[in-house]
Amino acid sequence: MAQRMNWQSLLNTERPGKPGQAEDPGRPNYTQDADRITFSAPFRRLANKTQVHPLYANDHLRHRMIHSSEVASVGRNLGMQVGHWLEQQKEIAPGEAHKVAGIIHAAALAHDIGNPPFGHSGEATIGAWFERQFSKPEGVFAGINKGRQQEFTKFEGNAQGYRILTRLEMYRGDRGMDLSHAVIGAFTKYPMSAATSAAIKAGIEAGGIPEKDVKKHLYAGAKKFGFFESEREIFAKTARALGLIEQDGSGGQKWWRRHPLVFLVEAADDICYNIVDLEDGFSAGDLTFSEVRGLLLDLIEDKRNTDNAPEEVYTDHTDYEQISHLRARAIGESIRACVAAFKANYDAIMSGTYSGELIDDSELGTKFRAIRELAGNQLFTAPRKTKLEVRGHNVICAVLDGILPAYNALKAAGWNGGALPGYERQLVRAVGLDLRDINSNYEALHAMADFVSGMTDRYAVEVAELVSGR
Repeated sequence: MAQRMNWQSLLNTERPGKPGQAEDPGRPNYTQDADRITFSAPFRRLANKTQVHPLYANDHLRHRMIHSSEVASVGRNLGMQVGHWLEQQKEIAPGEAHKVAGIIHAAALAHDIGNPPFGHSGEATIGAWFERQFSKPEGVFAGINKGRQQEFTKFEGNAQGYRILTRLEMYRGDRGMDLSHAVIGAFTKYPMSAATSAAIKAGIEAGGIPEKDVKKHLYAGAKKFGFFESEREIFAKTARALGLIEQDGSGGQKWWRRHPLVFLVEAADDICYNIVDLEDGFSAGDLTFSEVRGLLLDLIEDKRNTDNAPEEVYTDHTDYEQISHLRARAIGESIRACVAAFKANYDAIMSGTYSGELIDDSELGTKFRAIRELAGNQLFTAPRKTKLEVRGHNVICAVLDGILPAYNALKAAGWNGGALPGYERQLVRAVGLDLRDINSNYEALHAMADFVSGMTDRYAVEVAELVSGR
């Protein structure tokens, strides 16, 4: 009989660092978790990190903090609707719909907290820079095994986010923000390490599947990786507390099936970035009113007050106001469709065998694919975005090139920051490098990745100019 997860364990909101501590019913842990995330420095820095469109003089365009807040809002709505249904099915206790919604809200707030400056192109740039260094491993790049090299050469914002939440921020060390187990479970889209993900992909390819088709045969949680080896035991503790389904990897490493609420956090992200990218594309002048209006109307089942409305409905409304209205209604329809998809795939989700995306498997799936196609053809290739990515690539490489001497000097000094030579000591002070807890090459590389991925777009430019002498 197939394993099945249960909600009593999945909604475990105990804190890893305070086992057995009673929750305040007036301010439950998941509410405190959302507060901790909102008030954290990494979350504030999202206000100066690119979402899709370059940050420039247009107050209507979204940055990553706005996007994260919107995803949390949509996620809370998804959670309330699914939670209410779970109550009706007697899967959870009466009143626990609010708990489901609160857990998703907190996890969604944090979903992009590990993303580097300059959007997803920043991730690719960091990975490419590390790959070049590993091609001739010297200094702090020496002696890192292939499995751990992939944590850097395939740099992953999801795993960096997990590291921030569980190690770097607030209670630095093995607790981090000490968020509740359920929130961490709902946050972790890819419950495995880089080496395990790579091994699963290699196994599929060895079975005769062409490399370009491997993703089609992958379990959803194996497409990327969600934690580094340095945080493996932290996640294993949470997985056990939540009763996640455990699997054995080909190399003997454990990995886990996704927490069911991951699919709702993912759906909230998919809804927001697809729909609001259209709105921002219109605001930025990259998409026309008719293009955006048509795609949003396709998502709306009840078109009253839209294309069938009397002309006077929109007489006093600007094009931007019309698009905003359609965006709001399209999000509502998408929430409804994703809730229906969750219900339709419920048994597979609870047994850990579901490997789709709710938005794609919903009745609106084909319409969302049309939105992605337009975005790929027009938004992601817009000249302004391309220039940002080129500049971002050069900025990130300049930062990493500039700070590398400090870490090589730290190694030469026996990991004693007080023994650094004069220039490297000045460099550490000038840019605020954190050299705590570095006692190995592996830890030094993660410290470098922590620093550059935590930068805002603006600060990255400032540091690049400083260390390159421009």
